[in-house]
Amino acid sequence: MKKVTILGSTGSIGVSALDVIEKNPDRFQVVALAAGRNITLLHKQIEKFRPEIVAVADYKRACKLRDLLPAKLKIKIVGDKEGLNEVASFSAANIVISAISGAAGLIPTLTAIDAGKEIALANKETMVMAGEIVTKNARKRGIKILPIDSEHSAIFQCLQGQKRKHLHRIILTASGGPFLNYSREKIATVRLADALWHPNWKMGKKITIDSSSMMNKGLEVIEARWLFNLDIQKIDVLIHPQSVVHSMVEFIDGSVIAQMGIPDMRTPIAYALTYPERINNNLPYLDLLKIKNLEFRKPDMNKFPCLRLAYEAAICGGTMPVVLNAANEVAVEAFIRKKINFIDLPGIIDRVMNSHKSSDASCLDDILQVDEWARQNTNNIIERNIS
Repeated sequence: MKKVTILGSTGSIGVSALDVIEKNPDRFQVVALAAGRNITLLHKQIEKFRPEIVAVADYKRACKLRDLLPAKLKIKIVGDKEGLNEVASFSAANIVISAISGAAGLIPTLTAIDAGKEIALANKETMVMAGEIVTKNARKRGIKILPIDSEHSAIFQCLQGQKRKHLHRIILTASGGPFLNYSREKIATVRLADALWHPNWKMGKKITIDSSSMMNKGLEVIEARWLFNLDIQKIDVLIHPQSVVHSMVEFIDGSVIAQMGIPDMRTPIAYALTYPERINNNLPYLDLLKIKNLEFRKPDMNKFPCLRLAYEAAICGGTMPVVLNAANEVAVEAFIRKKINFIDLPGIIDRVMNSHKSSDASCLDDILQVDEWARQNTNNIIERNIS
């Protein structure tokens, strides 16, 4: 019986993970949950899975949640960052699913690693910001980092049993999002509702917008650099609108191994939870006869400059990916609040990156300071543009 902690249980990955766990009660037990502000859904999850400890975003919500639960449920409710870290390091857990959105997932993921927990990683920002620190700490403690993102799970699966010296490059696939066939002029007119619609995946707001701008793929490039210890030059991106080939590995003899399947996050989640085994997910099998065509295109960096900016940050290295991520998070939130337009996103991020001189990223305190600086700088740019 594998005992599981889920950081971000009310988000799309957390909900999918709980679905996998619910369908396999003989294999998994939820021992701890952490969520942000969705107390209503979290309350339902607690009643169904009966974890031992639960964390929420702040103490006020912790009190509200405690009042909702019957007294007979002996569940510890904690709040704020201290509570989140307590859940991340909870002693009963074997594996921690890191699915908190954005930079907020970094510290609890590191806390879980320091506590000796196996990590099922869905929070790509953790690796973008502090990939060197995360991988170093995991190696030191003999901790496995098992990727949940469909693309990184695909690469992880394709590399099983292969010799590292035979690897030529990896190819991350991208759906292209809702604006794949838009002209640059039409992209300039898109609204929030347009960016929040994805043709293949059901995800949270932030990651859906990142997919629309292709920043999500750029962040995945940086994450892959650390997960698989690769030079950026060996990580390519191809547009694949069908989202059937989740990613590929090319070897020095020209052979290519691809991992394919229906676009459903429960598949990589289940693989991370059961690795090196596999389970029946009770999901539909891939029917290539119905799909008929698999299409691939080169990404247009002019139409999707966020992908170009991510490559530039990755090549620069150091703290530049920290700035890229922070500026993107702030700008996306401003777009969600309708303070800026979709077309403004890459320009704002570019301005923040251009005002930063990259430094060493091997110290967590330095990374957090740069993250804070970039957020403030981005907010200042947005406010000046509005006024």
